[in-house]
Amino acid sequence: MVPGTIRAPAPSGRIDGRGYGSAVAPSDENAIPEQLDERPILVVDFGAQYAQLIARRVREAHVYSEIVPASLSPEQIAERAPAGLIFSGGPASVHVEGAPTIDPGVYDLGIPILGICYGAQLVAQQLGGTVEATGRSEYGRTPLDVTHPDAVVFGGGQPDHQQVWMSHRDSIQVAPEGFTVTASSPDAPVAAMEDVARRIHAVQFHPEVVHTPHGQQMLERWIYEVCGSPADWTMTSVIDAGVEVVRQQVGDARVICALSGGVDSAVAAALVHRAIGPQLTCVFVDHGLMREGEGEQVVETFRRHQGIELIHVQAQDRFFARLEGVTDPEDKRKAIGEEFIRVFEEASGGIEDARFLVQGTLYPDVIESGGGDGASTIKSHHNVGGLPEDMQFELVEPLRSLFKDEVRTLGTELGLPDEIVWRQPFPGPGLGVRIIGEVTPARVALLQRADTIVREEIRAAGLERDIWQAFAVLPDIRSVGVMGDERTYGHPIIIRAVTSEDAMTADWARLPHDLLERMSSRIINEVDGVNRVAYDITSKPPGTIEWE
Repeated sequence: MVPGTIRAPAPSGRIDGRGYGSAVAPSDENAIPEQLDERPILVVDFGAQYAQLIARRVREAHVYSEIVPASLSPEQIAERAPAGLIFSGGPASVHVEGAPTIDPGVYDLGIPILGICYGAQLVAQQLGGTVEATGRSEYGRTPLDVTHPDAVVFGGGQPDHQQVWMSHRDSIQVAPEGFTVTASSPDAPVAAMEDVARRIHAVQFHPEVVHTPHGQQMLERWIYEVCGSPADWTMTSVIDAGVEVVRQQVGDARVICALSGGVDSAVAAALVHRAIGPQLTCVFVDHGLMREGEGEQVVETFRRHQGIELIHVQAQDRFFARLEGVTDPEDKRKAIGEEFIRVFEEASGGIEDARFLVQGTLYPDVIESGGGDGASTIKSHHNVGGLPEDMQFELVEPLRSLFKDEVRTLGTELGLPDEIVWRQPFPGPGLGVRIIGEVTPARVALLQRADTIVREEIRAAGLERDIWQAFAVLPDIRSVGVMGDERTYGHPIIIRAVTSEDAMTADWARLPHDLLERMSSRIINEVDGVNRVAYDITSKPPGTIEWE
């Protein structure tokens, strides 16, 4: 992402049944709220795996975007006054009963529309064109012939013959009346089309993926030339507007933040502190399950560097006592979460006038949560297993409109050190879900050391910012080995490294063999009790990023 391209966060509020939106009126689950950005690009989701990626690409053009459900009515869309609509792809066929659709009245709003893949086929079908299943599909890299190089999306010096990324079975055979066919591919006679007068454009391929080399240029030409959107979504605007939102929401009340040590809660705390200063108190519960040295780093950063009032609770003994004999993954999560709640409540109980709780909810959390009352429910994947529903706090969620990379950019602008900003995602229950079986101080210490070696070698190889997560896992087995001419019966360590953009999907990282060899050698030589190292090559799906 281009540095400095972040939009101000929207206020907390209800989200509809699919988890879209930011601040919807409680009486209408599909209402669109007033937003801080007056003319966004709305990505209409038809079930696409790339809907988030489309929104991210628009934001990379310095224009704010949001994902909305296809169930919105023309009136609801018009109320939002978007600069443009992007119809996403989707797995369905437009001919299948129950396939997602949109109210045809949307086409009469005069709002620019860009259809992508399924979205393009839907435009063609609804406006009188022909979409057919010819039995000739296109998947992956496909040659594209641009027949009208003066077409809006293909301008700016793009080649007449280029590679694009296709993923379709059906194809548009005949464009609707009023449309000009602007490109074709071997098995898609209408690979792109436009109706300049109505400002409706459509492409059969996916411009949002990196496998379409000129895709970002296509999107930007549509955004700037057709929608007329200015590239003014900047870092200054997100901080200034975010500060104003927080001040309006909390007034002169006291606010608390449960720091986890991760980037999300850290950046949320820094932004709220910029807004209200000493009204904010952070509570850091050190459960002893963090990575090596991270507890001390959190205290150093927030108490000394940021000057934020911080309550540091050393609760390692309590958590280890609670986890004694617990081996079931879900039981461990619940034990850690429940103990965190008790420690947090005890620590925050002295702040008698606190009315608000800061939470580092991000935009993928809002989408992936599947809905719920964002103003009253604290998600279970935040704050070490979730806080109780009966806690009498109103949520402050200053990051809920942002993706992870945007949050990192924001954290840097707010003055947080790279050690915090570029910290890899870390589960709330910490190493408790990277230790298979019982969690003990000795097993935590062993895993902490192995994990440190993995991260040190990733950093030394210059791959730290290319890897979404890289960590070590300690399974509940032992294996036979030979060390120094003696038979050993030691622990294996499993290395897990993945690449991802938002953790909703992930691919195992193709780490260089010499890097894996250095990791293995160091772990076996430097971590007592380990005699074997394995590398996990499972993607998500079918696996998850974490082991438990």
